Amino acid sequence: MTVLEETTKKESLWDKSGELSGVLTAVGILALTRIGQLVMIWWLNGGVAEPRSIWERLLIWDAGWFLRVAMDGYPEGYTYSATGQLEGNELAFFPVYPMLIRAGAALGIDPSAAALTVAWLASVCAAIALHLLGSSLYSKRAGWALVAICCSAPASVVLSMAYSESLFIALVAGMFVAAHRRVWWAAGLLGLLTALSRPTGAAAALGLGVAALLALKHDDQPKWKPLAAAAAALAGVPLYLGWVAYRVGDLTAWFKIQTAGWGTSFDYGESTGKFLWTTLRSGDGWVPMSVALILLVALAAAGVALAQKPWLPLAVYGVVAMILVYGQAGFYHSKPRLLLPVLLTLLPAVVAAARARPRVAVLSIVAWALFGLWFGAYLVTVWPYTL
Repeated sequence: MTVLEETTKKESLWDKSGELSGVLTAVGILALTRIGQLVMIWWLNGGVAEPRSIWERLLIWDAGWFLRVAMDGYPEGYTYSATGQLEGNELAFFPVYPMLIRAGAALGIDPSAAALTVAWLASVCAAIALHLLGSSLYSKRAGWALVAICCSAPASVVLSMAYSESLFIALVAGMFVAAHRRVWWAAGLLGLLTALSRPTGAAAALGLGVAALLALKHDDQPKWKPLAAAAAALAGVPLYLGWVAYRVGDLTAWFKIQTAGWGTSFDYGESTGKFLWTTLRSGDGWVPMSVALILLVALAAAGVALAQKPWLPLAVYGVVAMILVYGQAGFYHSKPRLLLPVLLTLLPAVVAAARARPRVAVLSIVAWALFGLWFGAYLVTVWPYTL
């Protein structure tokens, strides 16, 4: 072995060791946020009129829908009330997370335990993927900051719940890491799974499509690889919506079910605008006010992020995802949760934390985490409405 080969081998081993150390640190940061979240839930749970166990708190609201899909499957068609009114049903929920719950139950795990196990394991994968994405785009410190800021955001409580956000973040961040590193088979597979996990997977697929187009100009690999990856991701959401349409016998079935069950429809931001206008004028209720401020701050942060010219595929995904979140009607207090996987809104804080002195960065992120973890705990213990 020549001196050059030996040196190259040592540098490769050093890089792998450093990346492993960075990944372990990212998982440690996630663990701190999740433990802190559970402590907050336990603390607030003791002060409510009808306390529940922490386990029950993590299995409320949408968790029940996911469990029904996992164990009972999807219904054959529409669901109606006793008065004949169309209601929401399990067809509104995309299949990847319920399939993983079902797989866990098939191994003999209690379905509720399987739902939380999948969500928690997905949170670990999300932390790893977020660190790798931040490190690939900026620096190792940025990778850690992205993990800390995302996993302690005001709606990050869903990362501990039987919700699909932890899985979606893991998939979308992993997809972008694979695309940035030109591992197109992984990008395509993760992109397809992302698109079959949540409706906003369509935005992620568009982001991957942009990455594929960029690769056609600057990559020496065969052109079909990035194109195939983008095609796989772009097919995901239409495949599921088409399957629902076929199952029900109505081309717009999924949209009707969403509207009937959760009031979700795309109204070009009219409902969001009315909510912001009414809430900021009246100042009625601190939760509505805080959600309104979160929505405005997220918009401003996205503007700053775009001014900093982030990686174009991530920017396209973020902008399209935000249009979907702000442009749809629905429960206003769910919007911070829907914004959590967008990532674009977090980039200015991530870049600032990576450039700041370590002590300043740590203190700033801890302050952010204290509010974010407390806010999420409040929503699942005291706030009476769905998250």
